[in-house]
Amino acid sequence: MINLVDTFSEFKAGKNIDRPTMVRVLEDVFRTLIRKKFGSDENFDVIVNTQKGDLELWRVREIVPDGEVTDDRSQVSISEALSIDDDYEIGEECYEQLHLEDFGRRAIMAARQTLISRIMELEKDDVYKKYVERVGEVIVGEVHQILKREILILDDTTGNELILPRNEMIKGDFFRKGDMVRGVIRKVEMKNNNPVVIVSRTDSIFLEKLLEQEVPEIEDGLITVKKIVRMPGERAKVAVESYDDRIDPVGACVGMKGSRIHGIVRELRNENIDIVNFTNNDSLFIQRSLTPAKVTNINLDTENMRASVFLEPDQVSLAIGKGGTNIKLASKLTGFEIDVFRNNDEMEIDDVDLDEFKDEIDNWIIDALKGIGCDSARSVLELSKEELLRRTDLEEETVIDVLNILRSEFEEE
Repeated sequence: MINLVDTFSEFKAGKNIDRPTMVRVLEDVFRTLIRKKFGSDENFDVIVNTQKGDLELWRVREIVPDGEVTDDRSQVSISEALSIDDDYEIGEECYEQLHLEDFGRRAIMAARQTLISRIMELEKDDVYKKYVERVGEVIVGEVHQILKREILILDDTTGNELILPRNEMIKGDFFRKGDMVRGVIRKVEMKNNNPVVIVSRTDSIFLEKLLEQEVPEIEDGLITVKKIVRMPGERAKVAVESYDDRIDPVGACVGMKGSRIHGIVRELRNENIDIVNFTNNDSLFIQRSLTPAKVTNINLDTENMRASVFLEPDQVSLAIGKGGTNIKLASKLTGFEIDVFRNNDEMEIDDVDLDEFKDEIDNWIIDALKGIGCDSARSVLELSKEELLRRTDLEEETVIDVLNILRSEFEEE
């Protein structure tokens, strides 16, 4: 009997299994053992002493006169009862202690395996429950193993194995075995009865939690992060709001000379982070979301959630950003599809509006060109074929056709 209890103690160590659960598991295992030998466990007591680390098994039967036993599971003859204890009398309950050796070596080994299996299941359930409660928390771990599609990390606080998939890593991430990694617990799932904890460095919640750690006003609830949009490793936009008029939410998040934001930028592989003041005024919010560009005028179509933004020529490229990142993120942050236009006041006399080419160029192509700030023929021709391919999703053949159509317009003149 000591072997099984020792087995339990050995597996219980460090597994955080509570006492009631421990008692229940041991009792279940031994009741299974009893059922296999006696066919039922109805008249048996299993007493677990967790403090002493021992366990007792008792068989309880009613004592009846010799020759009147009708059910040997629940009854015992007086003569058999007296062989157990001289003081027993008819009508009393006979308590007979069982010993593990009575069950046989094979049954004991099977019980031991069952016990080990149950404890491992409890451990898996415990890990699953604990990490489900921690979804959205930032964890720090050590790189344990580097695989083709993922990196295995050991949680610094629990020692459990976590998974950082390649698609949850920032573009510039490069880790070696033994490196310390920070990420956010994105989700926890059971696969083949094993808990799998997925860590992310690209999730917007990771940036939100990093801000929370660096900016006490966010943790204290004085500043709220309203929304975050990211292109991990490239650019992010964060809308913040303060419930205290004395606090500048943008200034508090950036810190003196950028002291608070710099650490986050380094952690995110130099991701460019724009912090903007949230407002319910759509025009103002769009204007702020297009930072660092300065907007001249905005026309809103709230029904179709579109915004036409007008800027000076030198501000167009700033509004669009490298590879269109700035305007894409501004659209996600505000919920408006944003079209950028140069101020028409400065359009050259011999320039032609792109809409004039609708007979020769499809509307969706014109929309794509307007989306990068090109609303006239010359504004398109000012860009090289390579630049147009990089900043739009157009095919090379389409770009060549457009350039030829626009050039022919001025050649004819």
